[in-house]
Amino acid sequence: MKEYFTFFKKNFKEVRFGWTLTLLSGFGQTYFISLYVPEIIKVFGISNGLFGGIYAAATVITSFLLITLGHFVDHKPIKTVTFYTILGLALSSILLGFSEIHMIVLFLALLGLRLTGQGLLSHISQTVLSRRFDLDRGKALSIASSGYSVGEAIFPIIVTSLLLWSNLKTTSLLCAAFLVFYLIRMRFLDLKKFDKDLDLESKISGKILLTDFKDIISERKFFIIMPSSFVMSFVSTAFFFYQYIFVKDLKWSVTLYASFFIVYAITRFIMSLIGGLLVDRFSAKKLFRFYLIPLGIGLFPMVVSNHILAALFFLVMIGITTGLAGTVKTALLAEVYGTGKLGTVRSFFNMFMVLSTAAGPLVVGIMMDNGINFNMIILLLILLTFAVILNNQRSLFRKS
Repeated sequence: MKEYFTFFKKNFKEVRFGWTLTLLSGFGQTYFISLYVPEIIKVFGISNGLFGGIYAAATVITSFLLITLGHFVDHKPIKTVTFYTILGLALSSILLGFSEIHMIVLFLALLGLRLTGQGLLSHISQTVLSRRFDLDRGKALSIASSGYSVGEAIFPIIVTSLLLWSNLKTTSLLCAAFLVFYLIRMRFLDLKKFDKDLDLESKISGKILLTDFKDIISERKFFIIMPSSFVMSFVSTAFFFYQYIFVKDLKWSVTLYASFFIVYAITRFIMSLIGGLLVDRFSAKKLFRFYLIPLGIGLFPMVVSNHILAALFFLVMIGITTGLAGTVKTALLAEVYGTGKLGTVRSFFNMFMVLSTAAGPLVVGIMMDNGINFNMIILLLILLTFAVILNNQRSLFRKS
């Protein structure tokens, strides 16, 4: 931990900025939006599968918008890119508050939340820190990733309490107010250090982007790295999106289950720090083989038991995987593709990750509507996860 203390003290402002963005990205993450799902379904009188379809459509569009906007972090002042991203997130929260007006308003709100929160804020944080730090990349990314853990620990409790006290409209408007407050705070931040790593003179055209994407997808290593990112987001999103539906159906205590997220967040935080040290010491390429295994193991108890402690075990194990992933995935791309066009590369891989977050709720929602029970859904997720874990081992025996 002494290594972290020394690094954090020396680079406090840069790391604090990255950490804040990952924290604020929570407003567009699936675990956060899932808190609203029961009320949204009730207000609009729609099924789980239909809402999953709406969410999937918004997320698919987000994935394609992400690859057209993600490269700006390589060529535009970071303060400008971040300001407009957070402004978009605040406006999307306002739209969600008034979503009862029409289904189109709900769709636009989901689109904005997914694009700016889950998509761009995470992308900006991970890209600028990975590019800024080389030898200490693992530590920088792991500290920033702890922002996810803090959000997962506090936001569900705060939002659940607000929803019990008020309603969807009041809660989402309060979230928007919080984001506007940070925009005011941003005026006093000096982020010019991040701009030193940019190529501000470059002109990026659609043709250049398409060429870059074609080069990425033509290489074998893409088909080793991409499925790993896809399956992790698919499984976690599918579970977290409907978690409070599962809680209700299985007659679990909502309050007790929500409190489990503190354990999940602590686990993720600890593993994020450990992951940073491991990446700096052994490289992300080596950790890539193993980081999904806890996720697969964590699903097993829920196949054979509907006890709430099975959910706790899962949250601990997925906390291990997500804690490692926050550092491993971005560091791996920097190691494999370099940092010159890291924003472009990350946005392309993130497109598939975001697509998986659309597919997860859609597929599971359809299965639920067709009467497939909770245990069978979990079993199918296990089979998918271990198929990808096997694929991750390919890089050990053949050249990329």
